[in-house]
Amino acid sequence: MMASMAIGSCIISPFNFKTKHPLLPIQQPSSKPTLSNFTIRSIASPVRPPSPVVVPLPEIDTFDAPNHVAWTSIRQDRWEGELSVQGHLPSWLSGTYLRNGPGLWNIGDYDFRHLFDGYAMIVKLHFDNGRLIAGHRQIESNAYKAAMKNQKICYREFSEVPKADNFLAYVGELANLFSGASLTDNANTGVVKLGDGRVVCLTETQKGSIMIDPDTLETVGKFEYSDSLGGLIHSAHPIVTDSEFLTLLPDLLNPGYLVVRMEPSSNERKVIGRVNCKGGPAPGWVHSFPVTENYVVVPEMPLRYCAQNLLKAEPTPLYKFEWRPESKAFMHVMCKASGNIVASVEVPLFITFHFINAYEERDEKGRITAVIADCCEHNANPVILDRLRLHNLRDSLKYPLPDARVGRFRIPLDGSGYGELEAALDPDEHGRGMDMCSFNPAYLGKKYRYAYACGAERPCNFPNTLTKIDLVKKMAKNWYEEGTVPSEPFFVARPGATEEDDGVVISMVSGKNGEGYALLLDGSTFEEIARAKFPYGLPYGLHGCWVPKN
Repeated sequence: MMASMAIGSCIISPFNFKTKHPLLPIQQPSSKPTLSNFTIRSIASPVRPPSPVVVPLPEIDTFDAPNHVAWTSIRQDRWEGELSVQGHLPSWLSGTYLRNGPGLWNIGDYDFRHLFDGYAMIVKLHFDNGRLIAGHRQIESNAYKAAMKNQKICYREFSEVPKADNFLAYVGELANLFSGASLTDNANTGVVKLGDGRVVCLTETQKGSIMIDPDTLETVGKFEYSDSLGGLIHSAHPIVTDSEFLTLLPDLLNPGYLVVRMEPSSNERKVIGRVNCKGGPAPGWVHSFPVTENYVVVPEMPLRYCAQNLLKAEPTPLYKFEWRPESKAFMHVMCKASGNIVASVEVPLFITFHFINAYEERDEKGRITAVIADCCEHNANPVILDRLRLHNLRDSLKYPLPDARVGRFRIPLDGSGYGELEAALDPDEHGRGMDMCSFNPAYLGKKYRYAYACGAERPCNFPNTLTKIDLVKKMAKNWYEEGTVPSEPFFVARPGATEEDDGVVISMVSGKNGEGYALLLDGSTFEEIARAKFPYGLPYGLHGCWVPKN
């Protein structure tokens, strides 16, 4: 699955697009990765280039592997080079799209269980004057470096637990769990650009906040929070703008959530307010949450954190969570300015990884009457978590993709105790698949019309289309290419645009024959405008961000 020592030798400057060493041929995959065929460098290790040479782009048409390349470990730990573009790159598109996600799902002959276990790999697409420079690199977390050094899992991942040599070692590992020392810092979920320009990769654990250089993709070091709020976990998807950073800190001991804010150029989080859970023995999972112009929306799902499952040496079907429908589901609304809770309502049961956006509904006199919050909702069916086991994903015929929809909450602000949840459009418009969403960031917290996501062309076991959702006409337009697995469609607005969908949508696609390519669609027509083939297919990635050119 991995190439030999060709890795690490082709690292190209994003400024002159030249190699620091000649590009060695990329070999066909040999054995699973071991320490001997990975290049491991310490955090912020300096690299001094010799005289540069021009980069040839290797061509690999097929990949002889038993599994789809989307679910296969990356061939080498880093690569960078210029891609040949078919079509036309908009002249205004200038900057770097970064995408984070798992890149390595095995150590030696040991295969990881779950999509979310993989060691993080950051990918970039750098657009500059009609040229496209691509690259990828493993994020050098402590978990990744320890695994490469010891050739075994050394930290607790999403479903994986280090194998103790004896009972005393097991007891010690449990003690480390309670202190957080054994929790992973494998930052494999998202990547954000802070208001001060720092770029941080994130996951569910607070210690898994790692800064990278967006040009070289080099791991810079840990992002250390300077406050004393404590806790071990946070939302993997903070709300980040040029002026602030908002996130939720679940309280597992006294079930609830702290809503916190961090200013640019600061590492200190400050508490806006606290939400106490209304149901269940533990807070619901908060992988993401939405905001409006004036409010933070705090979801309380009946898929709740479970200390008992966390302590088990082998994973349960719901991993660190448990499904507690009897505890009900709630949506809480907190004022950003005061920290006061203005609504706390029961809603129908729901399951979501990703909220899309939220906005305030007003009456004819301009008074706020309700909050509308949209999400990728899995019909209150927690089986989606177990369907993301790698074994299930690699068996494309056995495990069909569970249905999903654009779930729209209406949370009244009139003091009533109940809110609504319904489909924002007919789920058949997008094949009853729905996840990995984006929208025009200028409409964050505001009433909006368009969203971009991954949908489904059935039969399938994973979202396999890109879809543009029109929430006004309640229609969807879909992009599909047989056998491919596209990643999150990320919308980049054209500078100076006045229309909400004036821009491009960027996705990275894993092909059915081991190939892969970057794809650009017109944000308005949703027609393909360009694609650029990678030298080899990349594993499925999760979430990205846009770093505009200075």
